[in-house]
Amino acid sequence: MTSAAVSEHSWLLPGTLTAPTARARRTLRDWFVDSLCFLAAFGWAVVAWDNSLSAEPAMAMNVGPSWLNEVDFLASLVLCGALWVRRRWPVGLALASLPLALFTVSGDVALLIILFTVSVHRPFPVAASMFGVHLLAIPIYLWLRHDPVMSLWLTVGWILLCLGAVLAWGMFVRARRQLVVSLRERAHRAEAEQQLRVTQARQLERTRIAREMHDVLAHRISLLSLHAGALEFRPDASPEEVARAAGVIRGSAHAALRDLREVIGVLRAETGVAEGAEPERPQPTLVDVPTLISESRAAGVRVSFVEEVADQVELPPRVGRSVYRIVQEGLTNARKHAPGVVVDVRLTGRQGDGLTVEIRNPWPVGVAGQGVGSPAARSGTDIPGAGTGLVGVAERVGLAGGRLEYGRDAGGHFRLAAWLPWPA
Repeated sequence: MTSAAVSEHSWLLPGTLTAPTARARRTLRDWFVDSLCFLAAFGWAVVAWDNSLSAEPAMAMNVGPSWLNEVDFLASLVLCGALWVRRRWPVGLALASLPLALFTVSGDVALLIILFTVSVHRPFPVAASMFGVHLLAIPIYLWLRHDPVMSLWLTVGWILLCLGAVLAWGMFVRARRQLVVSLRERAHRAEAEQQLRVTQARQLERTRIAREMHDVLAHRISLLSLHAGALEFRPDASPEEVARAAGVIRGSAHAALRDLREVIGVLRAETGVAEGAEPERPQPTLVDVPTLISESRAAGVRVSFVEEVADQVELPPRVGRSVYRIVQEGLTNARKHAPGVVVDVRLTGRQGDGLTVEIRNPWPVGVAGQGVGSPAARSGTDIPGAGTGLVGVAERVGLAGGRLEYGRDAGGHFRLAAWLPWPA
């Protein structure tokens, strides 16, 4: 079925209108089918007319006065011409041809084609009613056109068989067209849904990369702020200390710019990465946690690190990356809100039991509130934060199927603990 034909018959789907809202242009296939129908109806009309002129009435196809045969032939020509508009007004044409069905023999094929069109283009109740109305014309037709050879009951049976076959065939064609249109619509819907899923996966991937970069930049910028604050409040520092701090600031700034440039390149790409693919950068895992601890210690943060993780080689990369981000966020929060305290980092777990990450630091003295205070604020060196770090950690742990706990414990420490599943 061509696209134009599909648009023409799309109103046949269940639950839609009973008539097309816009008439589609007749296709080449429609012209071919209509021409065949016209030729078949006209050929039958010529054969019936020629038979009515037979010299032997017993061999004629119908019996009746001669003037009726002439009117019959003219009526058949009208019905043949009406076949060209049968697609637009099938019900109206079936009703208009009802008076001709009382006596016509030459137009029988044209009448059957009109009724077939009704059964194809209209629901079953409408088609059945049209066939029922034409059945009412059978008694008058048999009275005017009784067959001298075939018995009455055989004639009635033959007429009923022809009408029933046309109705069944038309309903079959209608059901098949509905099925084709439904399958085509389903295919288009599936394609649209697939494109939507790809778009959503791309957006989710970009959001995930942005969340990764929030953790990365927050960590590096906190290091920058810490070293810059040391230079600001230690003007009497030795040249070696100043050079070392400046080197750390320069390295952290270059690393932050590199990471930011790469993530902006990914976010600006017209075609995102495939669904389920890992981001290009960064991809730290559990083995990179010691390096992260070393960077914090070099920045002056006192960190106590304990690692009791068995079978690290078997740890899934996604879990390892989540562990890295959790530790990174914990150290960043400690530098922001509790500078100068000792931060305890502990990693424990094994395959099948899961992996536990625990970060603990003393609650700052003289600071109240629900979150971790910032005694450095009194000196003007506090590091501003967006307040979304722990929210991002909670989302990350939730997506991994783990558990997260954070807040002030009974011992007066701020505790950030997460458990991540590690399948056996």
